[in-house]
Order: sequence, then structure tokens, then C-alpha cells
Amino acid sequence: MTATPPVPARPAMHRSLRLRLLAGSLVWILAAVAITGVLLADLFGQHVRERVDAELHGHLDQLTALFEIAPDGTATLRMPLSDPRLSRPYAGLYWQVDGGPAGTIGLLRSRSLWDTALSVPPDTLADGEVHVHDVDGPDASRVRLMERLIRPAEQPDTAYRLIVALDTRQIHEPVEEFATLLAIALGVLALGLGAAAVLQVGIGLAPLGRMRQALGAVRDGHTRRLEGDYPREVQPLVDELNTLLAHDEAMVERARTQAGNLAHAVKTPLTILANAARNDPSELARLVDEQVGDARRQVDYHLARARAAVAVQQPGLRTPLRPVLDGLIRVMRRLHAERDLHIAMADVADTLACRGDAQDLQEILGNLLDNACKWAARQVSITAATADGQLVVHIDDDGPGLDEAQRSAVLARGVRADEHTPGSGLGLAIAHELARVYGGDLRLDISPLGGLRATLTMPSA
Repeated sequence: MTATPPVPARPAMHRSLRLRLLAGSLVWILAAVAITGVLLADLFGQHVRERVDAELHGHLDQLTALFEIAPDGTATLRMPLSDPRLSRPYAGLYWQVDGGPAGTIGLLRSRSLWDTALSVPPDTLADGEVHVHDVDGPDASRVRLMERLIRPAEQPDTAYRLIVALDTRQIHEPVEEFATLLAIALGVLALGLGAAAVLQVGIGLAPLGRMRQALGAVRDGHTRRLEGDYPREVQPLVDELNTLLAHDEAMVERARTQAGNLAHAVKTPLTILANAARNDPSELARLVDEQVGDARRQVDYHLARARAAVAVQQPGLRTPLRPVLDGLIRVMRRLHAERDLHIAMADVADTLACRGDAQDLQEILGNLLDNACKWAARQVSITAATADGQLVVHIDDDGPGLDEAQRSAVLARGVRADEHTPGSGLGLAIAHELARVYGGDLRLDISPLGGLRATLTMPSA
């Protein structure tokens, strides 16, 4: 089963957490400010209405105290009410007396009503009882009206309805002005709280951002441990991660040591058997030598795969590509010196690196280069680049190439394109399997040089 390489930490996830925290904080701030504004505006409006009702009640009491019946039986006021607005037309404050023997509407009224009269809802009042209404007033306005029914001692059988009213604009305008000022004040408060939330989230998540960068440095091979100073709330997590990294590193090292010991333990008796068989010309010795060779190839294949499966779990792997290629090119030039091959490496930057073990990368590229050199007529070309977080290496030759069926077959274990060419048939299969263990791939295509192109994809560091 192919192992999956460690998934890089994604900054988008960190940004998403920050955005969720900021969004949650801002929503709660806006909700709290809005609810506070509504409650304060409602309380202030209620307070203004209470003040208006108290003012109306005071005017109504004054109107009641000044109302009297003249000796000739007519209703009158002993003196004008004290508020000067009652003397100015449509000033917003009004009084009116209805009733009398004829039930006259507007029997007496303030000068502020000018030539209009207040229309009172037809309700029933007990003697001395006070009612409050919101009705249409003069000059296309709305008024808050307070009324009281009295029966003078001089005319105990006659009822008079005493009325005072105030333009509701004197209620709404203070409330609207207060609401405007309140909205400005709460808006400034919300901006301040929002800025504080942004600052708090930024400062609070900064250690996690540094930890993410430190983990990225471990993943890319720049360091083996999480380094730096962290707040005491985060430091225990950092310590646990460092302990886990040390534990994994020790386990990987033990596994690699055991794989090496196993290889040595198996290869030693196989070497002895092979040496003994070569000195014996019998058919049995030839069969033993053939089977020993096959066993050694299978051991190499499976040990390479097991070593890579262990190495891929180790954090901090980083192998520069250029030094590995330089060394392999020197080896290939010596191995194929009699053929005078031109092995060129172009467009391979010094910064390119693979997130994998150096020995595994050498094994993969060594098999690919060796195969290219075996089949090349005169030229082998190597290019490399990064794309979408992957290191892509192209190895081209100008040899005979392979058709599509052969390209698929040679990646299978033990399949050889030409039985007359020296080799085990495992080189490309090992390279393919190791690349897949690291989460990469190996493809064979037609080369621009006319031969075979091997495209290796590995995780980039």
C-alpha cells in the first residue's frame, strides 16, 4: 500500500480560524451595541413621554383651578394660563373646554388653537377622571391630549370636559435627536470594540502562526524541532510536539537500522551461496546461482520500499536535488565512458529540493539515469522545475524509445524491455514504487529527443 506524505499545513485554514473568530466577535459586538441602542432609545422615549404627561397634567390642573362659572351662568377662566405658548397660534400647546348645558365643542379654547377645535374621542369619563389620547391636531399635526370631566358646584347637573394637548413633535424631535447622538456614540464604541477584537484575535493567534511556521520549517527540513518562545498557554503543546518529533525520529532511526541489519543478514548467506555456485560447473550450481541472483534482486526491491516507507514518516526530510544529480552524472560518465555519451543538465536551480531521503532520491534518479544511458545513442538531458508544490524532473534520451504498451509494462516488477541488455528489470519498478511511497509518480513518455522521457514527480521542499 502506498504511503501518503505529510500534508503541509495550510495558511488558509489559519486565516479561516482568524476570520471565524473575528466574525463571531464582530457579530456579538454589533448585536450588543444594537440591543443597547434600542433599549436606551426606548427608555429615553418613555422618559420623554412621562415628562410630557407630567407637563400636560400640570396644565390640566391649572386649567381646572382657573375654570369657574360666572354669576350669569357662563363658563369662564379667572385668568389666562401661565404658559406663553397658549397665546401664539399653532404654538404646539393648546387647551379647550367642551360641554356646558348645550354640550358645545370648543366652548372655551386657547388662542393657540386659532379657528380650530380639538376633536376628542367619544369616551365615557367619570367625574374627575383623566384620559390620555393621541389624536389629530391643528395645522395637520398630531397631538397628545389629556382630558378631565368636572361638574361645577354652581351647575351640578352640567358636565364640562377640560382638555389640554401638546404637539407630538415635541416628543418625537427630542427622541430622534437623542437617537442620532446615541447612534453616533454607539457607532464609535462599536468601531473601538471591533478594533480591540481585531487586535486581540491577532495577538491571540500570533503564537499559533509562529508555531505553524516552525512546523513548516520542520517539514521542509530546516530544523528538527519547534524553536522559539511561546506563551505559557501554548508552550506545553510545543513541548509535547517536540517530544513526539524526537520519539518519531528515534523510531525511524531504529527502523532504518533494523532494515540495514536485515539486508546484511540476508545478503551475506546469499553471497556465500552465489560464490560457491560460481565455482561449480554443474547444472544444479547454475540453477542455484540464478535463483540466488533473483532472491538478491527481490531483497533489494523490498528493502528499498520498506526503507522509503519508514523514511517518509519522518518530518524534516529535505534533500537538495542538484548535488545528487551532479554525483550521479559523474558516476554515469565513468560507467559509460566507452560510449562517449553527452549527459547534460539544464535548468536545474540550486534551490530545488525534494522532501525525501537522500539515499532514496539517489536510488530513484540513479535507476532512471542508468536506464537512459543504457539506451541512449549519444545524448541524455536532465531538466527540473517545481509546479504546484511538486518537484518535477525530466530525464530524456535519444535512444529507440518504447511504444505505449512497453512503457506500461516496464514499470512492472521484473519486466525488461530487452532481455539481451544487462540488468535485473527492477530498476524502473523500484524507482516507480519509491516515488509512489513518497506520494509522487513516475511516467514514461516520448522524449523531445526522439527516445524515452522519464518524468519523476516528488514532493518539493
